[in-house]
Amino acid sequence: MIYSTTPTLNSSVLSNSSPLGGQLPQQIFTRRQVIPLQNDVLWRIEHGAVRSLTWSEDGTFITLGYWGLGDLIGYPLSRVKPYQIECLTGVEISIVPPDLWHQDINALLSHIQQVENLLSIVHQKPILLRLWQFLVWLSEKFGRDVDKGKLIDLNVTHQDIAEVLNTTRVTITRLLQQLEEEGTVLRHKRRIILRLPNKLIQNYSSALY
Repeated sequence: MIYSTTPTLNSSVLSNSSPLGGQLPQQIFTRRQVIPLQNDVLWRIEHGAVRSLTWSEDGTFITLGYWGLGDLIGYPLSRVKPYQIECLTGVEISIVPPDLWHQDINALLSHIQQVENLLSIVHQKPILLRLWQFLVWLSEKFGRDVDKGKLIDLNVTHQDIAEVLNTTRVTITRLLQQLEEEGTVLRHKRRIILRLPNKLIQNYSSALY
């Protein structure tokens, strides 16, 4: 299914302060809504999470990135066609016009770094290492500490993960089951908890080679 890029009626516009300075217009979207594309506008995420994606000629989705609090997103940072930004949660974003882009260079640099980081993960072998490093990446970006480990506070499906890692949903399901059996991940209310202490994550990643 290809989502429309037209905002639906339950989007609302308001004005609020932003770290960029001044009063920037803001917009609120609900989960699974698509943020409209504009050639001369970037969006700063003030709350929530989105993913950017494209799709092949046969309709297969290709996830380009996951973005959260403080990230700048928008078509001027991509130029991939087709291109879409889908809300994974309820999202609040600020509309950033071109004359203010220079005020948040750190966010622009962070965008580039995250794209390259994710690209390096997607090319890891074997696939189990690819999956683990992606889960670690998600936990660093969207995670929070809980009693049993680090909870990835984002509802990503097996299909969502497969689209990022260029594999099949069946493969992701099998590998997640393997990680559960090893005791390195735990499922909790459709969320994933990484059970290794933070200091052991890198060592575990190395052991997968």
